[in-house]
Amino acid sequence: MEAKNIHPSRGGMRWRRAAGLFVFWCFFLHASEAQIRYSIPEEMKKGSLVGNVAQDLGLDLKRLRSGRARIVTGENVQYAELRADKGLLVVHDRIDREQLCGDVTPCSFTFEILLENPMELHPVTIEVLDVNDNAPTFENNHLRFEISESAALGSRFVLESAYDADVDVNGVQSYVLTPSDHFVLKQHVSPGGRKYAEMVLQKALDREQQPRLSLKLVAVDGGNPQRSGTVNIEINILDANDNVPVFNQTVYKAKVTENAAKGSHVLTVNATDADSGSNGKVTFSFSKLKAGIADLFHIDEVTGCISVANQIDYEKDKTIEFMVEAKDQGGLSESTKVEIEVLDLNDNVPVLNVMSFTSPVSEDSPAGTTIGIMNVKDQDSGENGHVRCAIEGRVPFRMKSNVRNYFALVTDADLDRESVSEYNITVVASDAGSPPLSAERTFHLKVSDVNDNAPVFAVSFYRANLAENNSPGVSVLRVSAKDPDENQNARVSYMLEQGEIGGTPIASFVSVNAQSGVVSAVRSFDYERMKRLDFAVRAQDGGSPPLCSNVSVGVLIRDQNDNAPQVLYPVQPHAEMVPRSADAGYLVTKVVAVDVDSGQNAWLSYKVQHKFGGADRGALFEVGLHNGEMRTVRQVTDKDAVKQRLTVVVEDNGQPSRSATVAVNVALADGFPEVLRSEFADDFSEDYDDRLTFYLVSALAAVSFLFVACLLLIVSLKVYRWRRSRVLYRSDLPVIPYYPPRYCDTLGTAGTLPHVYSYEACAAAKSHVTNTQAVSQSLVSVDGADADVPHGGEQMSGSCSRMSTLVSQISTLVSIYVCFQSLYHGEALFLY
Repeated sequence: MEAKNIHPSRGGMRWRRAAGLFVFWCFFLHASEAQIRYSIPEEMKKGSLVGNVAQDLGLDLKRLRSGRARIVTGENVQYAELRADKGLLVVHDRIDREQLCGDVTPCSFTFEILLENPMELHPVTIEVLDVNDNAPTFENNHLRFEISESAALGSRFVLESAYDADVDVNGVQSYVLTPSDHFVLKQHVSPGGRKYAEMVLQKALDREQQPRLSLKLVAVDGGNPQRSGTVNIEINILDANDNVPVFNQTVYKAKVTENAAKGSHVLTVNATDADSGSNGKVTFSFSKLKAGIADLFHIDEVTGCISVANQIDYEKDKTIEFMVEAKDQGGLSESTKVEIEVLDLNDNVPVLNVMSFTSPVSEDSPAGTTIGIMNVKDQDSGENGHVRCAIEGRVPFRMKSNVRNYFALVTDADLDRESVSEYNITVVASDAGSPPLSAERTFHLKVSDVNDNAPVFAVSFYRANLAENNSPGVSVLRVSAKDPDENQNARVSYMLEQGEIGGTPIASFVSVNAQSGVVSAVRSFDYERMKRLDFAVRAQDGGSPPLCSNVSVGVLIRDQNDNAPQVLYPVQPHAEMVPRSADAGYLVTKVVAVDVDSGQNAWLSYKVQHKFGGADRGALFEVGLHNGEMRTVRQVTDKDAVKQRLTVVVEDNGQPSRSATVAVNVALADGFPEVLRSEFADDFSEDYDDRLTFYLVSALAAVSFLFVACLLLIVSLKVYRWRRSRVLYRSDLPVIPYYPPRYCDTLGTAGTLPHVYSYEACAAAKSHVTNTQAVSQSLVSVDGADADVPHGGEQMSGSCSRMSTLVSQISTLVSIYVCFQSLYHGEALFLY
C-alpha cells in the first residue's frame, strides 16, 4: 500500500491526523518480505511522522523489539528514523527534494527494515513530493539583442530560459513578454520537457524612429502561490544588412562521454553569409537557452568549434540541448539547434555485503541447496547500475536472485568429495557498464564424504606384446585401478571376466593376480596359430555392496623367426637350357620361395652360393636379390662349359636369419644333340634308365632301316615299270596279257620273303590289317587267272592300287620315324 502525507504548511495537526489515509501497502512475492511506500512533501521538520510501520507491516510492537528492528541503508545520510518502541517512522533529517534528486522525477529514496529471529527484510520506499519553494530565475539580469532594421517579419530570437529548481507543476509553466508591439512571444517545449520562448518579429523595425527597444520577459511557474522571475531585454536596432548567416544544418547532433577531459572536441558548427566585408564576417555564440550551458561547453566564435569546458555528469544531464547563434558584423543572426547525447561511464564499483554463509556441506546434498545470501548495490544508474552476480571459475555452484540486488549462493550439481573435498568459491559482483566494474569475495567451503565411487582403471584399454614360444607363467602386463573412496571402500581386487576363445575358457590362456593385477601367461603361444588374445579384467572394491568396473585387455603375439624359407619352384631335379646366343640379362629361370613367418622375418633375399665363399669375377649367372630371377650377367662364350651347376641360397631377414638352398642345372647349348655330344651328356648318363634308352635307340635304328629300304624298293619299281612300258610300246606284236603264276613275286624284290609277306610286314608297323588283306586277295585272284585274258586290265589296276598303297605307307613310315626321333630326344631331355 501507499500513504501520502500532507505538508506541514497546510496545517500541522490536520496533516498528522490524515497521514494514515495516504499509506498504501505493497507486498513482495515472499510472505516474510513486504514492501511499503510512503509519499511525503519535502522540507518536513525533523521528527515529523512518515508512517506507522508496525501497523502497515501488520507487526506488533513486541515483534519489533524482539527482532531488534533497524533501518539498513547504504547511504551516508539517513533521512528517516525508526522508533521501534512505537512502531513509527519519522523524519530524521531535513529533506530537500532539489538537493536529493535535482531534475529527476519522481524523486524517492529506498532503505530496508531488518528484523532477526527469524530474519525478515522489508524494503521501504519514500517518495519526496515537490513543494513550490523556488521561484524561476534567469542567469543574466539583462538580455541584449542587436537586430537589423531590415530583419524580415517572422524572424525568431531565442530567449534565455528561466531555471526553476522545482519540478512538474511547480516548475516554469509560461513566459510573458511586455510590451509586445513589434514582437510576439512563442513558447516551445524541448524533447526533454523543458519550456523555452522565442521572440518572433511581427512588425518591421525602423531605426530612425526607434533605435532602441526595452522589453521585459517574465517567467511564471504553476505553484500555489504562484512565483515568477523577470529579466530585462534591450534591443539595439542596427543598420540595414540584407543577408543573414545560414547554417549548413538545421540540427547538429553529437555524443560526448561523461567526465570527458576539458577541451575535448564535441562538434563544429558552420554558417556562411552572402554579404561581403564586415557584414559577411560571421561569429558564433551560444543562444540564451538554459542557464549553465556556457559553463559546460565552450564555442570558438571564429571557427564554431564546440568543446568541453567543465565536467559533465550523466546522472544529472542525459541529453543537453542548446542553440548556437551565427551573427554577421551587420547584426544579422541565425540560430541552429545542437543536441548532445551524454554517454554514461561506469565510475562506481558495486558493494557486496554477506548476510549468511554455511560450511561444511554434505556431498550428497541435492542441487539447489542454499549455502549463503548476500546483498549487492551500485550507485550508478541505468545499465551501469544494473548489478549481476556470478561465480568465477567452473564450480558446481550458481547464484540465484529472487529480489533485486539480493543473491543466494546455491549448489548447481551433485558434489563429489573424492574429486574435490574443498572449494574456494569466488563470487564476482559486476555491473553492466562498459567496461564493467566489479567486486569479488572468496568463500571457503568444505565437503563431507559418503561412499559413492567404483574403482577406475587408469586407461580404458590395455595393450601388450608377447613373443611367441614364451615360457608358461611369464608376466604379460599389469592392470591398475584406483578407488577415490577411503579405507575399506578403496581396497581393490582383480579377477578375470568369464569368456572363451575358440571354445576354450580364457583362464586356460592367462591368469591375473588378485592383489597386484599382474596378468601372466598360462601356456606357451604360437604366432602361426594365434595372433591375438582379447579378454576382460574386473576390478572390485571392498564396499558393501561392492562396486566394480571392467577393462578390456588385448595381447598381441609377436612373431619369432622360427620357420625357415620353403622353395616352391623349381622342383628338384630341375634343368634349364640356355642358348649360346643369349645376351646379358637373359632370363634363365625364377626361384620362388615363401616363409610362413610375418613381418621382417618373412622378407626373403636370394643370392648365388659360390664355391669359394666369394663372388666369381667370371660368373655367368646372377640372381635378383629380392625377386629371385636368375639372369645371365654377360654374353655366353665358347670357353663356358656346357654344364653349369648353381646353388641358390634363400635367406629371411630374421634375427638370427634362416635359409634354404635349391640346385639349378643349366645347359649352354643351341639344341639337344649338342648336349648329347658334349661331356655334359656323359656326366648325366648315370641318371638315365638303361633299358629304356636301349629300346629307344633300337626302335630308332629299325625305323631308319625300314624307311631306307622302302624308299629303294619304290624307286626300283618305278624304273622297272618305266622300262617295260617302253619295250611294249616299240614292238609290233600284239600284246598278250599273260602273267605266269606268282608274277608279282617274280617282278618283286629278290628277297626270300614273298611280296605279300613283305607288304604285310610293312603294314604291321601302322596296324593296317584291312588294307593288307585286300591286297592279298587281289594277288590271289591274279594267280588264278592265268588262262583268262580279259583279266589283264584288272591286273594293271591292281598294280596301280599297290603303288598308291606303297606311297601311303612310305608317308606313314616317315611320320613314325619323326615321332620316334621326337620321343627319343624328349625322353633324353627329360632325363637330363
